[in-house]
Amino acid sequence: MLFLVIARSSSSLVSTRELAWFVGALALMAVLAIVAKVPIGYSLRSLRVRWLTTLMTAFAFTLVVSLLVVMLAFVNGMNELNENSGQPGNVIVLSDGATDELFSELGYSGTGDVERAPGVLRNDAGKPLAAFEVYRVVVQPIQTETASTAASGNNVKRRPTQVRGVQDPVIAAQVHGMDLFPGGAWFSEAGVQEIPPDPTQRAPRTLLAGSQPGVQAIQAVLGQGVAQQLGHDRGKATLEVGDLFDLGPRKWIVTGIMQSAGSAFGSEIWAKRSIVGSLFGKESYSTIVLRTSGPAEARELCRFLNDDYEQANLFAQAETEYYAKLSETNRQFTYAIVLVTILMAVGGVFGVMNTMFAAIAQRTKDIGVLRIVGFARWQVLIVFFLESLFLAIAGGALGCVLGSLANGLTATSIVSSGAGPGKTVILTLLVTTDTLLVGMQMAIAMGGLGGLIPAISAMRLRPLESMR
Repeated sequence: MLFLVIARSSSSLVSTRELAWFVGALALMAVLAIVAKVPIGYSLRSLRVRWLTTLMTAFAFTLVVSLLVVMLAFVNGMNELNENSGQPGNVIVLSDGATDELFSELGYSGTGDVERAPGVLRNDAGKPLAAFEVYRVVVQPIQTETASTAASGNNVKRRPTQVRGVQDPVIAAQVHGMDLFPGGAWFSEAGVQEIPPDPTQRAPRTLLAGSQPGVQAIQAVLGQGVAQQLGHDRGKATLEVGDLFDLGPRKWIVTGIMQSAGSAFGSEIWAKRSIVGSLFGKESYSTIVLRTSGPAEARELCRFLNDDYEQANLFAQAETEYYAKLSETNRQFTYAIVLVTILMAVGGVFGVMNTMFAAIAQRTKDIGVLRIVGFARWQVLIVFFLESLFLAIAGGALGCVLGSLANGLTATSIVSSGAGPGKTVILTLLVTTDTLLVGMQMAIAMGGLGGLIPAISAMRLRPLESMR
């Protein structure tokens, strides 16, 4: 049940079931308080008198719920990234047997006329919408403007960086649905440019150690996420057009930033295919991405390339299916969240039980008075049961508020099908209404389970014995 609740929270839409569950729980509490004629003022005064214990118990709910909300926000961001990375009408072509484009080796022979396969769209200029690409993962040193060890290479931290070499950036942008932020441009036909020597321009102010004016820098278009990541290394919000950075043995200059938030392309650096291939040791194509008019046409093109295409053995699949298979890592994160949530919930339940048993021990005479003045045992049970739920709702609500602060933050993760190293991606944490409802459900469930046994214990106290 817990797994199903957490899995449903990954949707960005409000689940009617989750909302109905939460509203129903609040309505039940209100009905119990009214029917049982519970002295609410007495319960609130008791919680105020025991303010330290009350705060510690509420803090336990806050901690559990806030952590749950943040973890679910991470899963939501992963789901959104996988959903936004593939175009429904795109077909991604890999070499036969390859499950990841990192291991795909298409070569030049036998694939030259793939772009003329039936169903491939053409742009206004009559060119087929076919992106011939090489994909590489490069280990990049993490550089800062104040790092004194950058030149010597001592103790320099490194991270994997994804580089995609594309044959025609305009065609590739149309195939993948990418646009540039204003002020940027796609790299030129040459793919390189000279670093401007004029000290009044941006590029010389951002030169790294060892750069010299007049050196040829590789032109690059950055995904939005990797631009921010590289910018943070340099003490700024994001790299901008004209900024320089090091990757491999060459200097790179930013010519544009892609509007790629929420997709796997936000973590990539795009450059000229021939330069990327020769620089990082992969001259052949990794993938060919073909654009069709829709999902049905994409499936038909996949069938043709897999069954009827005779020039080469290829493995074609819808781009949406390719990225959906990379969600295996996301499922592993979900399983981990379920396990961690169960452990935290069990601890929270025992903490609530301990608090409520302590409260009963301190209020045995109060319970005796309630019984003597006419309150039935079931009314005493409801008094303590509702106190526990009140603490759960108060702590859970605060936990949701704190967890919501994570909305919009970025995190680095890996998406993988389990058959390869996967892709390092930069995702945005997403806190949805469903996520908050799941957090409140968890708080109410903890409060109910933790408060029920102590409330039954209070109900069973004898009036005269409790007054002694």
